[in-house]
Amino acid sequence: MLWTTFRLALLLSCALASPVFAADEVYKAGQLNQTQNVKSVEIKVIKPVKIEVDNTQGKQAAQVGDNVLGGLLSGAASSRFLKSPVGNVASGVAGSSSALVSNTTLIDGVQLVYAEDNNLKSAVQVAKVCEFKLGAAIAMLSVDGTQTQIQPNNDAPCQQ
Repeated sequence: MLWTTFRLALLLSCALASPVFAADEVYKAGQLNQTQNVKSVEIKVIKPVKIEVDNTQGKQAAQVGDNVLGGLLSGAASSRFLKSPVGNVASGVAGSSSALVSNTTLIDGVQLVYAEDNNLKSAVQVAKVCEFKLGAAIAMLSVDGTQTQIQPNNDAPCQQ
């Protein structure tokens, strides 16, 4: 029972530590009904990349998992298992799963090299390579002109 509880709490703390990031087809409420400039571009190169992102929330969630697990183990401290060497090791590992969760994490993304007005440019964004194909695409421009997001141009569904 205690071993099952330990595995469940460890799994929960790791699951809570997985970040979720919005893809290009996800919009926030403040972005609705807003005019946005777009340009037609030509994708020349599609390359898979890893993007390092902040994982502070995941780390904090893992620490909550550590606290829950610590509470469960301290409640079972009178058991013969926890008084054994194996129990001591299990208690130490269980209370430190958040140490295994980094402050940053790597997520999948793409680098797109595209032609715009006879100039080559590059954009890196959270997406899957299979969402894009070489050729014409739409580039969404931020209002201040500092950010560009290439919209997926591959109508074929990604194979999982």
